[in-house]
Amino acid sequence: MKKMIHTVFQRHWNPYVVLLIAGVLSALYFGLTSTVWAVTGEFTRLGGDILLLLGVDASAWQYYAMVGLHGTTWSRPDGWIVWGMFIGALMMVLLSNSFKIRLPQHKRRYLQGLVGGIIAGFGARLALGCNLAAFFTGVPQFSLHSWIFIVATGIGTFFGAKLTKMPWWKGRPSLVRGAAQPSKVKTRIIQPYVGAAIAIAYLGLILYFFVTGQKALGLGALFGLAFGILIERGQICFTAAFRDLFLVGRSLMAKAIIVGMAASSVLTFIIIAIYGLTPITQIAALSTLVGGVLFGLGIVMASGCETGMMYRLMEGQVLFLPVFAGNIIGATLLAYAWDHLGIYNTLVSGGAKINLVDTMGPVAAILSTLAMLGILYALTVAREKNYHHHFELKRAVK
Repeated sequence: MKKMIHTVFQRHWNPYVVLLIAGVLSALYFGLTSTVWAVTGEFTRLGGDILLLLGVDASAWQYYAMVGLHGTTWSRPDGWIVWGMFIGALMMVLLSNSFKIRLPQHKRRYLQGLVGGIIAGFGARLALGCNLAAFFTGVPQFSLHSWIFIVATGIGTFFGAKLTKMPWWKGRPSLVRGAAQPSKVKTRIIQPYVGAAIAIAYLGLILYFFVTGQKALGLGALFGLAFGILIERGQICFTAAFRDLFLVGRSLMAKAIIVGMAASSVLTFIIIAIYGLTPITQIAALSTLVGGVLFGLGIVMASGCETGMMYRLMEGQVLFLPVFAGNIIGATLLAYAWDHLGIYNTLVSGGAKINLVDTMGPVAAILSTLAMLGILYALTVAREKNYHHHFELKRAVK
């Protein structure tokens, strides 16, 4: 029993296992709801809700008409996906006795996090989806826009990694006690009890949704909880996957993400074939490329993508409060710029919704998707080997 508790709560789970499960759950959520796992769409709606509280009615904006600004975040399944992820992550942090308030070394990081969050939020919604809506749902849904987004995110992340290595960005080394250095977390007996209480209350809420006939909310809350548990236990961060590959040649997270995408693609393909569901397709346009580059740049500046931001905030890392706020601000700015500043006419209107199943046929679609993911996996391994080869050469010269 003690060994099992240690495995579940006291150490992080293997990213391959976590992302395989996440890929399967993502496909099942689509099969049950005909919608997909995503978060930045709800961030945009939250921005609209906040504007409404401030007396600004954004419901007539073209972007909100497209994404559906209706009800409140508590009455939308996508809202419960988001809050379920937060709650699932917090629950596991508390059960593992690892919550601790952590401050960044430099105050400038708050501004960098805010700006990075704004750029990432703006870019994600310009491309009509963040890393989840492109990587974990766009690719398995065979939407061509996701292929463009992956390449663009890689480009943005590469330049973001270059930017954050610059001395003026990093600032002078600080020896301030208790700064962002991970410190030993003293045992807090109360944390697991609070985590268990939150788990019981939230499961009660999910049961209430199903008993009262609110199946969509119940599924959103349930799957959100599962996704939150997975991202925290696996420490899943798409930013780290790209950034670490470029900076230190570490490829574990990137390879695990690719494997998870492949599993989700196969299961989604089966679900589409059996139940005749229509895959979710987004517009592939210049906006996808520009948005992906901005998203990749922004998440590195902010030190975390949406999933990374969620579980790190629940761990007590205060930096990610401005990152969260920045995501909402950026998404809302894009919603305004969509029609008011001509973004749609300039970057989007020339595009089209292209789905590989429709253009190539089902078999060719799944084979080409798996081939693309295989190439990504091979490139990832090659980058890791190349980095370490050059590193060893440098050491030998010294």
